Amino acid sequence: MSSTSEVGHAKNVANLQKLTEQVSVYTLYNPPVASLSVANLQTLYTTAVAKLSEVEEKRNANKNAIALRQVAFENLKPTCTRILSLLEILGLPQGTIDQARTLNRTIQGGQKKPKATTEEGGEPPKTISISRQSYTQQAENFGILLQLLATIPVYTPNEEDLKLTNLTTYKDSLVSTTQPVDQTEAELNVKLTERDQILYAEETGLYTIAQNVKKYVKTIYGATSPEFETVSAIKFTVVKS
Repeated sequence: MSSTSEVGHAKNVANLQKLTEQVSVYTLYNPPVASLSVANLQTLYTTAVAKLSEVEEKRNANKNAIALRQVAFENLKPTCTRILSLLEILGLPQGTIDQARTLNRTIQGGQKKPKATTEEGGEPPKTISISRQSYTQQAENFGILLQLLATIPVYTPNEEDLKLTNLTTYKDSLVSTTQPVDQTEAELNVKLTERDQILYAEETGLYTIAQNVKKYVKTIYGATSPEFETVSAIKFTVVKS
């Protein structure tokens, strides 16, 4: 479903066409300003339609990249939990287990529980926030966990998906699905800026030109004329993205 702002941008463009069609039948419409001519209004409409299409193309590419990343990361947290469970039965030093638990907790996005309890009338003990929820950071921490596994000779799981080589391949897939999200978002931002320039730039934007068309109709036909009343009813708004 399109957002309210996107509907607003499209409505402005559609109303420009409506305004252009209306003034094109006014016999007295002959503006002294080139940007208000029917030919230039038609060109502006064509340009605006094309830019809205480009925005949607980039938006869809970004949405698709986000969806692929979401699928890739679905198994990350369960996989880390399984790795930790396996480490806990291998008879490893407590320090190694603690490192793995900290990395797992960071990836899971939790908080380290405070060791002290709150005394009556005192301040609650501070927790150490280790929530790192960005996808890039999750992949980085997973890579650190794999580095830890590589130092543990007894980490030789029978489960194929928990073997270090397969975990490394999985980590690489996480990284590869994150990069397209950043790239498509950057490309989308460029198109959004270009769209806003076409629609809302001072003096040259669609919104300003539409208002000036109405003013010119008011000039030639008068404020109480049916011609001006008709174009006044065609609404344009400055839409915040």
